[in-house]
Amino acid sequence: MTGTSLRTPLDVLTLDELRRRTSVKWRTFDPDVLPLFVAEMDAAPCEPVVEAVAAAMRSGDTGYDHGTVYGEAYARFAERRWGWSFDPTTTRTLPDVMVAVVEVLRVLTAPGDAVVVNPPVYPPFFGFVRNEGRRVVAAPLGADLRLDLDALERAFAEATGAAAHGSGPGSGRRAVWLVCNPHNPTGTAHTRDELAAGLALAARYGVRVVADEIHAPITRPGLDGRPASAHTPLLTVAGSDDAVAVVSASKAFNLPGIKAAAAVGGPGAVADLRRIPEEASHGVHHVAVLAHVAALDHGDAWLDAVLAGVERNAWLLADLLAEHLPGVRCRPGEATYLAWLDCRGLAGPAASPGSTVPDGARSPAADPRGWFLDRARVALEDGRRFGPGGEGHVRLNLATNVDVLAEAVRRMGASLAS
Repeated sequence: MTGTSLRTPLDVLTLDELRRRTSVKWRTFDPDVLPLFVAEMDAAPCEPVVEAVAAAMRSGDTGYDHGTVYGEAYARFAERRWGWSFDPTTTRTLPDVMVAVVEVLRVLTAPGDAVVVNPPVYPPFFGFVRNEGRRVVAAPLGADLRLDLDALERAFAEATGAAAHGSGPGSGRRAVWLVCNPHNPTGTAHTRDELAAGLALAARYGVRVVADEIHAPITRPGLDGRPASAHTPLLTVAGSDDAVAVVSASKAFNLPGIKAAAAVGGPGAVADLRRIPEEASHGVHHVAVLAHVAALDHGDAWLDAVLAGVERNAWLLADLLAEHLPGVRCRPGEATYLAWLDCRGLAGPAASPGSTVPDGARSPAADPRGWFLDRARVALEDGRRFGPGGEGHVRLNLATNVDVLAEAVRRMGASLAS
């Protein structure tokens, strides 16, 4: 385990200072609850971002956004981090990742068409898709939490009305594969071979591919001689010419409250991005774009320090689980600052006669989120929200300081013994 003496942006703010924040993470629950649910970091801010926002406010640069400066900044970042080059002048700046996904889906599909997803997966994939009148078709991840190509092919066949193992779409209906790359909540970083195989299947069935790459910058740095993880941008993979990637700095730089995103298309998708109506860009916040550009251009050192803290916390979590919650299984992910905890093997104390504990919290295996909130005062994300495969799981946010993480797991373990 990397030493807990490591100093990162996750170790600057005390719990009392964090509780002064007014965002969802710190206002949803009572003050005695340790919140490790929503994907907000407990990090001190990236100073170039602070300076950019302050400068914009001082100068009154608070008007409407213009041009492709977001795409240009992300292109520079992508070239440095992954060697990915693309033409930023063809990108579309949009208010946030899920708004961008919806706008792309509106261009590529019609109401009644299908969108294939890989549960357990980011819950808004279900809600946003269905709210647009599209059908959700599930291609669950395999037991190893990686893409299951057989399940994906069955889903493509169902989505398009084709026969499984067929040569093309059978009904003429359009479909999209919405892939989370890297994957939330499991932290799986899809490999180049996995993505290439998925793209090849999509081409066979006439399915277009859209990637949510909001977690792309958050891969494990491989401290203390361990190998680093790598993100593979979808548009660098063979067969991605007509695919679309939606990118953003918001998750990596803790900017969910000042959102922005860009849609990037392969050569065969550039015309599709042009068909997104101009009005879709009206919700873009110019100051948010300035903040994201500052992060992308000047935040590498801050990001690397945060990643070091997340890596340390991932190894600390493994030690803490072994000590306090040996019945919980956690397969380390290669990306994101999220941990996916399998609690199905847990057994808790029986409820006493006349207990007022809610029914859902009587079993830590059946409802670990409810159990740990009620009994340990630790808030985690309910795995059931992520679709099939999420039952008996919780998602834990690793982007916090050592003391908060250690206290949360200690409380969770104690809740099973009392």
